[in-house]
Amino acid sequence: MTTGRQGRRAAGSTVLLTFEVIAEALRGRIRSGGLKPGDALPTQAVLMREFGASSLSVQKAMALLKRDGYAISRPGKGAFVAQPDVDTDEDPGTQEVGNAPAGGMVARVEELELVLAQTLEQLAGLRARVDALEAGVTT
Repeated sequence: MTTGRQGRRAAGSTVLLTFEVIAEALRGRIRSGGLKPGDALPTQAVLMREFGASSLSVQKAMALLKRDGYAISRPGKGAFVAQPDVDTDEDPGTQEVGNAPAGGMVARVEELELVLAQTLEQLAGLRARVDALEAGVTT
């Protein structure tokens, strides 16, 4: 399999695009234990240098990792390896953590809760501005 091609993939091609190469390399580090839950993922600048990639490729790779539950963002702090799900139906002693996505549903819920809290703060701020404008308007 050829790797590292930039641009669009031809139909049926097995060539990985740059962002897929980056995402797979980071998944491998997480699966092998090189990056553990809670560890900071390399910064965008570090990944750009390491893979000779554009910022867009790194951003797309991080989006894949977040989507698949391997990473979670903490605004102002960076991206981190997600915690593995603990609410599975399987016996924790038999779960193959090395092959399972770290985080999964828990990471997605945490991310959505954070976005919801930020949105509610923005709405409250906008509501206060509207109220202030309405109070200053004479009819």
